[in-house]
Amino acid sequence: MPNTTMGEQEISMLREEMEILMDERQCLLDATGAAAVFIASLDSALLPDSACQAAKILSDSLNNLPEETLRDALEKVRAEHIVRV
Repeated sequence: MPNTTMGEQEISMLREEMEILMDERQCLLDATGAAAVFIASLDSALLPDSACQAAKILSDSLNNLPEETLRDALEKVRAEHIVRV
């Protein structure tokens, strides 16, 4: 049976990778929350057809997210907006 214990260097590399992934998640939550707020504020009657199609694609993508992820994204945007005001 091969040695399955991790060395300090491997653990350190995994920690760094986890930090990178968590930072990326925060950036994605920012973008997702901003997109959701943007889509919610649009009036489709005032948009040209090409913009409506793009908004529909974005809306569908947002609606396909897990509810918890979308909630996290909206809370993050709301918290940043409150801090900036």
